[in-house]
Amino acid sequence: MTISERDIMGGLAKGLAVIETFSVERPRQSIAEVAAACGLDRATARRCLLTLAKQGYADYDGKFFTLTPRVLRLGTACLATMPLPQLVQPALDRISDALGESSSVSILDGGEIVYIARAAQKKVMSIALMPGSRLPAFCTSMGRVMLAALPEAAAEAILTAAPRPARTPLTLTEVPAIMAELARVGRQGYAVIDQEVELGLCSIAVPLINARGGVVAALNFGFAALPEVQATATAQHLPLMLQVQADMQRVLR
Repeated sequence: MTISERDIMGGLAKGLAVIETFSVERPRQSIAEVAAACGLDRATARRCLLTLAKQGYADYDGKFFTLTPRVLRLGTACLATMPLPQLVQPALDRISDALGESSSVSILDGGEIVYIARAAQKKVMSIALMPGSRLPAFCTSMGRVMLAALPEAAAEAILTAAPRPARTPLTLTEVPAIMAELARVGRQGYAVIDQEVELGLCSIAVPLINARGGVVAALNFGFAALPEVQATATAQHLPLMLQVQADMQRVLR
């Protein structure tokens, strides 16, 4: 369906763009910071922010804005209508208990992954992850298995358009290097990340495939970047992950 420009509500689009500027890295922002982040002029960003504050979606202390829990209504409504989190959560709980490691499932949203289910065990990352959390796709194991499933031109376009900051000294940031890694991930059917997101953290991911053979999400495990753990992690984790992958393919439509 083609949507005409005259049917678009520009104010709503700008308000949503303002909401999307808030993140783990930028939880508290001034009008100028929001305007710069979403490409709006200061006056428009100010009106959007004050409207959000008036409607209870943001707090304002006279200089900085922060989002309130009311914003969660928007994301919770989406997650509540998605069957995938309910389908995968029992499997995540089961294999996380078996391996003693945290596991997650995410979907791809442009240049980011969005967590939709998680079973937490050991705390390896410094940031808390939960359904709705976002991370860059280019340097995460789940992002790479989902990008690897796309046509090469589509994956390259996403990588080119998205910011690719070096989160650690080990992060691959150049598009040709990432594309070469995506080709390898596609051939082997899984991705392993060694401290590209955060020092001390490794992860392994496999795609979750529906009954028609399409990749709809990704499953991963995180583990500590210790030599004794890294030496056996793939052999221990991958068979259980592939079993979940096969189980999910039978029920995902």
